[in-house]
Amino acid sequence: MVSDKAIKSSNALINDATAPSIAVFVGGTSGIGQYTIEALVATGVSTRIYLVGRKSSEERMKSFIKELHAVNPKAEIIWVEGEVSLLAESKRICEFIKTKESHIDLLFLTTGFAAFGGRQETAEGLEITQTLEYYTRMLFVQHLLPLLNSAEAARVISVLGGGIEKTSSIDIDDLGLKQPGNFGPVKGQTQFSTMNTICLDKFAQQNPSVTFIHSWPGWVTTGNVDRTSGPLGPLLAFAIRFILKPIIAFFSISKETSAQRYLFQSTSAYYGGNGTAWRGDFGTNTMGQQENGMFLVHFRGYTTPNLKVMKVLREKAMDKVWDHTQEVFKPYL
Repeated sequence: MVSDKAIKSSNALINDATAPSIAVFVGGTSGIGQYTIEALVATGVSTRIYLVGRKSSEERMKSFIKELHAVNPKAEIIWVEGEVSLLAESKRICEFIKTKESHIDLLFLTTGFAAFGGRQETAEGLEITQTLEYYTRMLFVQHLLPLLNSAEAARVISVLGGGIEKTSSIDIDDLGLKQPGNFGPVKGQTQFSTMNTICLDKFAQQNPSVTFIHSWPGWVTTGNVDRTSGPLGPLLAFAIRFILKPIIAFFSISKETSAQRYLFQSTSAYYGGNGTAWRGDFGTNTMGQQENGMFLVHFRGYTTPNLKVMKVLREKAMDKVWDHTQEVFKPYL
């Protein structure tokens, strides 16, 4: 168990040597990503953050960036506009960042929203929630791996559902969930989350100097439930507004607590690497080791290696997920 007291104590030790000097936040215009940026800037460290978001968020983010600069003049936040539900745009943004930096210390991925509105495809022929929660995230990782490997101890954090996957959580015969009746909010979330775990585990095997984290945030009030992938029927809209949202609000952790926990994940040596010093047992990765690799992280901060499930997923699903992903990525690499 990693207590919130221990997390705050660790975060209080963050300095220019242990904080990410170059960070990229994809999905940082709201929710957990935005909360984490605020917490990182508030430490007072010198950091440069690329904040990626849609055109519709630009004016709001300009005000947000001014506020952050007032809090910490040493922090530089660079707004990068782009529609990352399109893989071509994600590629363009990655190419832009690669022209500006020689390394990246932190890649923080939180794009996505609830799939309650049903299946809706982008102009590229991909389901939009799967694109945001899986394809976009993994494309950013794959494009930016050279810069991540150039850092002393880089981290990739994908916030979705790490540690709660099961062997039955993925349909390897329909990875895009295109078969009739095979797409839905629960099926989609479990499928996309498990694909995150599998692909990040593959990346970790190929890039041993980088720490990969797939974390489950628990319930945090982010407004995510209000963003759907299509039109809602009146009964579903009623259920979301008057039943689901109040339940989430009641059980949610505060944005301050969430921010401190993700700041910890972004900086602490508990997850390997050369981060802020940690006293006590270290986190265990998906190979059962206490060293760099791929970590599945509970919302309270401790690791949940899920070793038996991971063994099966590697044997039964990894090659199919990897081949499918690379086929989708062909036009965008």
